Amino acid sequence: MEISGTVSAILNQKYTELWSIGPTDTVYSAIKLMSEKGVGALPVLENAKVVGMISERDYTRKVMLRGKSSKDTPVREIMTEALVSAHPDDSVGECMETMTERRVRHLPVMQDGKLVGIISIGDLVKWIISAQGATIDQLTKYVFGE
Repeated sequence: MEISGTVSAILNQKYTELWSIGPTDTVYSAIKLMSEKGVGALPVLENAKVVGMISERDYTRKVMLRGKSSKDTPVREIMTEALVSAHPDDSVGECMETMTERRVRHLPVMQDGKLVGIISIGDLVKWIISAQGATIDQLTKYVFGE
């Protein structure tokens, strides 16, 4: 099944404010911000440049399970530096494939070297479910002549 739609269409439906954290901030600060904003990951910015991502998964695997203190550990120590990103023109299908293959749940969306948004696997699933619902409605109207 072909999945239609682009990253920019998803971003247009999302809340546009982006939250970020710095590499020298504590992991505790990052987890607190994620909790307050209801997000599962944050881009790590240094001098307005994306240098990594930190996620709840990073916290559980690199701090909690290793017995480190989130109040003493800087974000830089646990962030993911090898970023996988998307472009606003990328298709939903391409992003699903990338996220599945690379085993990531969040993609920073970059355009002209700047962060313009973040999409999650949940955003993609929500988009696909909505698109399938619209297709079913159209087919139902066609079949029943509404």
